[in-house]
Amino acid sequence: MRRATPMLAALMLAGAAAAQGIDLSQGGPVEVTSNDGIEWRQADQVIIARGEARATRGGVTVESDRLIARYRPRGAAGATPAPAPADGPAGGGEIWRMEAEGNVVITTATDRAEGDRAIYDMDQAVMVLTGQNLRLTNPDNTLTARDSIEYWSGRRMAVARGNAVVVTNDGRRVRADTLVAYFAENVAPGAAPRPQTVAAPPQGAAPAGQTPSSLERVEAFGNVEIRTAEEVVRGDRGVYSPQTGLARLLANVRITRGENTLSGQEAIVNMQTGVARLVSAPGARVQGLVVPQQGGQGLPGPGGAPQETPR
Repeated sequence: MRRATPMLAALMLAGAAAAQGIDLSQGGPVEVTSNDGIEWRQADQVIIARGEARATRGGVTVESDRLIARYRPRGAAGATPAPAPADGPAGGGEIWRMEAEGNVVITTATDRAEGDRAIYDMDQAVMVLTGQNLRLTNPDNTLTARDSIEYWSGRRMAVARGNAVVVTNDGRRVRADTLVAYFAENVAPGAAPRPQTVAAPPQGAAPAGQTPSSLERVEAFGNVEIRTAEEVVRGDRGVYSPQTGLARLLANVRITRGENTLSGQEAIVNMQTGVARLVSAPGARVQGLVVPQQGGQGLPGPGGAPQETPR
């Protein structure tokens, strides 16, 4: 039987809970439940819930084997936590950090994040997922990674590190060592969009809610690879726009179709048509290796169909 406690609700500052992706920083009460009880360590200013632990705030639900909430006196953002008030969390504390361990699943009305461990920093409004089978899913795409996934709710940005892959619902796929995905908020007709400031994420820091969002742009760094039905395109870095279906790859670009290869410094890939085009850089030449197909099949043409081999 699950047991609920009002203890954490008293910790939180009241405020609007207009969720934006997986955002636990908007204020409002937190309801915590668990199967194996809740421990309050007053001296450490920590509350621990164990056994199918669940925390809910503003439409965001965090589920894991164990939840750890770290609190401090209200208004002490960024400061070293002082000793807890005599009357505990209800005496004016606020949660500044939440940690989830084991079988972590974080959900909102539209998004879902999964991993072995999650840390959410309320001051920075950033979540970092680590462990196995890291995944961030929203209505139009899925982002996976080997090392970590970061989600910056205020910047509407996710950073995936280590064999990172983004796959859209229509099957388009971009892979790289690091992917940075930017999301555009879908604003209701007649409503003004929220202003946003996009900045580069700090190394090693990183998570999705109520307001649906769409993938606006993906920046790829290191061993970038895009596969179409006919070709594999590789480069050192690139950028992809789901709205246009176009991807631009830069530096050490190589297009491979069967045994045929083209290399250069820039390529444009139309992921809607599957056509990749190598672009020559100023002062540089495009190089290629064309291998005639066996059995008179000819060379692959621009759209992937074979063309007659010259005799």
